[in-house]
Amino acid sequence: MNTLIFSCATSKDILKETLASDNKNIKNLMANPAEFELQIIYTQIKRDKDNKAILKDFTYNLDANNYFYPASTVKFPIAVLVLEKLNIISNTSINTLYSIDNGTDKLRFSEEISKVFAVSDNEASNNLFEFIGFDYLNQSMHTKGLKPFRISHRISTPNADEPILKSITLYKDDNSVVHFPSKTDKSSVPLTINNLKKGIGYLKDDVVINAAFDFSEKNYYPLETLHNTLKRIIFPENFKESERFNLTKTDREFILFSMQNSPKNAGYDPIEYYDGYCKFFMFGDTKEAIPKTIKIYNKVGDAYGTLTDCAYIVDAENKVEFMLSATILVNKDGIFNDDKYEYETVGLPFLAELGRILYLKNLKVKH
Repeated sequence: MNTLIFSCATSKDILKETLASDNKNIKNLMANPAEFELQIIYTQIKRDKDNKAILKDFTYNLDANNYFYPASTVKFPIAVLVLEKLNIISNTSINTLYSIDNGTDKLRFSEEISKVFAVSDNEASNNLFEFIGFDYLNQSMHTKGLKPFRISHRISTPNADEPILKSITLYKDDNSVVHFPSKTDKSSVPLTINNLKKGIGYLKDDVVINAAFDFSEKNYYPLETLHNTLKRIIFPENFKESERFNLTKTDREFILFSMQNSPKNAGYDPIEYYDGYCKFFMFGDTKEAIPKTIKIYNKVGDAYGTLTDCAYIVDAENKVEFMLSATILVNKDGIFNDDKYEYETVGLPFLAELGRILYLKNLKVKH
């Protein structure tokens, strides 16, 4: 990641200005933002004479007690904490191989993590999850001050909330083998915050159930906690050692590279997995290539009509850097689990425009 040495000379609330834009992608949604359960955090970044980042947050409708479904954003801490756990096991690294439940397939941690960020691969994330589990994940986040936070299920797999973790075999870098037996983690209790019941119905076994969809037993990763997770990766020096992730220099560089890497560069078909496939801000509504000067370190999530992105956006050539996280619900008919959501027509155009306008406003700031 390039080292940026510049500072912004403004402290005005450009998030507020952006949300007041006449651009139709912004204006149409802001006419009734409550319908879309919109939450946003924009972080302005200034640099002091020693190049230390000074962060100032501007928020819109931010409330950890107003639930939204985090979807694949939970894969971010899973990937990071896998590397942290490897660091306490001797003779292991990002390239260590492992197998699950005495299977014959040997997986490489670095390859699974790459899949998680490049195309948000569910199977890769679940494979990584078996290595750390619910208790380690939840306790590690809480210990670092990253709360509220509660992971209660895996992503898009049968028996997702099964508390029994599969056994893991590690093939260590010194050619030794270590086996971790299956274990049972704590079962989670239902959430008791606001907006857990959503909509007027949901699809189950191809039948619409005329009742609100209950998210009380789903994963919980509020926007501020997500945003603060990214801050600890991008700006670890801004936090006390106890609040940081225990990553080696190589680990952190690998996570950063994976977060900004394009699907094409990770080996995926560029037609199906275009540059903006997992980059909702600025490029989520286009299949055009992302300019080489712009780097977006992020993790997205989309499910049940909810789109979320958390990103650090950098253009070193044009002296632009800022952080942005947002979540939006687009489910006009109020029916969940029917795959009829306004992702392409409302959600992605809004998030992309939000990112573009904030980029341009940062670009115009005097440096």
